[in-house]
Amino acid sequence: MTAVTSADRTAGAYDGVVPDRAWQEEVRRLAKERDAVLLAHNYQIPEIQDIADHTGDSLALSRIAAASDASTIVFCGVHFMAETAKILSPDKTVLIPDARAGCSLADSITADQLRAWKAEHPGAVVVSYVNTTAEVKAETDICCTSSNAVEVVRSIPADREVLFCPDMFLGAHVKRETGRDNLHIWAGECHVHAGINGTELAERAAANPDAELFIHPECGCATSALYLAGEGAVPAERVKILSTGGMLDAAKRTTSRSVLVATEVGMLHQLRKASPGVDFRAVNERASCRYMKMITPAALLRSLREGADEVHVDPAIADRARGAVQRMVEIGQPGGGE
Repeated sequence: MTAVTSADRTAGAYDGVVPDRAWQEEVRRLAKERDAVLLAHNYQIPEIQDIADHTGDSLALSRIAAASDASTIVFCGVHFMAETAKILSPDKTVLIPDARAGCSLADSITADQLRAWKAEHPGAVVVSYVNTTAEVKAETDICCTSSNAVEVVRSIPADREVLFCPDMFLGAHVKRETGRDNLHIWAGECHVHAGINGTELAERAAANPDAELFIHPECGCATSALYLAGEGAVPAERVKILSTGGMLDAAKRTTSRSVLVATEVGMLHQLRKASPGVDFRAVNERASCRYMKMITPAALLRSLREGADEVHVDPAIADRARGAVQRMVEIGQPGGGE
């Protein structure tokens, strides 16, 4: 494959070609010069995942951002993730290689909408998925990720109403797991995960009867996966509803030779690295987030060279949001939140 040339990088070009060693060395040099830690979400392109200091899910990266001694955090992910890092580390410089990298799920609820919803349910505890803006987090009691959403809701007294936003599929998963009747769910979704549907999953599972199923709870097919297990179409022990971090742990333990994966396709890179002998395949090969893919080698290099794009959060909003994010980070940690 063609390598990214110096001219390409200067022009900001990147078209799926593999970055050359010089690019990688330049990234490392500039990161050291800026005293920067490079964080990459599991949905990033492989080249970005491989150059990062840490690759993981939202919860793991939030914890790393909070604990890092680096003066600069370069967050290779979407904008709400970089905002979260800034909320946790207000005195650090936080960069995102492309500020246009947004999130359809985060856009599905505004702070005004959440305030109106809270007014309808006075006294309710607000649990917001981390895939939200800083303004929404400021109206939130506790944030969660897909890996600790069930734990977060279980930590709330059973007699308290819970408002869960914005992802309706993750909310449905939490409701199934906790059995709470007083859990109200906002009707938002990630357009990528919502597009992985039950029909596709059933067809792929039927064509691969020995495969395990790794299903992200944001997916529109999560309920269908449990239905297939309940009907005996797929052995129940082969159906696993997992965060991206949970998928990685399960990949290291699996004894199956093939796994069907229902989440954004960038996750396949880490799974294949974790268990090279397993055949990991996407349930929907079109499930690619265009926002995640905005973080290119050229964009990362530009960000490190120019200090672009720096992420700012209004200090008053950050102060109000920080408690909710810190409680999310503590839930599930030894000595914290359980």
